[in-house]
Amino acid sequence: MKLHPVPAPAVEPRLLPLYLSRVAAGFPSPADDYIEAQLDLNTHLVRHPAATFIARAEGHSMTGLGIFDGDLLIVDRSLQAQHGMIVIAALDGELTCKVLDTRRKRLLSGNEQYPPIPIPEDSALVIEGVVTHSIRHHHVCPG
Repeated sequence: MKLHPVPAPAVEPRLLPLYLSRVAAGFPSPADDYIEAQLDLNTHLVRHPAATFIARAEGHSMTGLGIFDGDLLIVDRSLQAQHGMIVIAALDGELTCKVLDTRRKRLLSGNEQYPPIPIPEDSALVIEGVVTHSIRHHHVCPG
């Protein structure tokens, strides 16, 4: 999975309504017409602004973990990468989004069609950050 940096423009907080009732993903339920609070997505998605960047995913190697081609990835450089975390790694200069396997020293895909990437002892592996969120655009299909 390749990554493309996305420029982060300076934005003013924009509050969006957060509804009190949860939204049924199965059968519809009667909706409450009450707004619980205002939610700023920057506050919700970005815990450490100075250490956070956004990258756009490219490819299909992480689809089994819910990361799809074109998704925006919120990446926090301040977090310590640990075994099993989804990370942005630079292996010998190439950026990739993978699961960090510290026990067997390799990077794992979220799609069984992509083999693990071994991390040789002499390789230059740099963990650029931990993926904390992904954002996907859901297209409406014409009926």
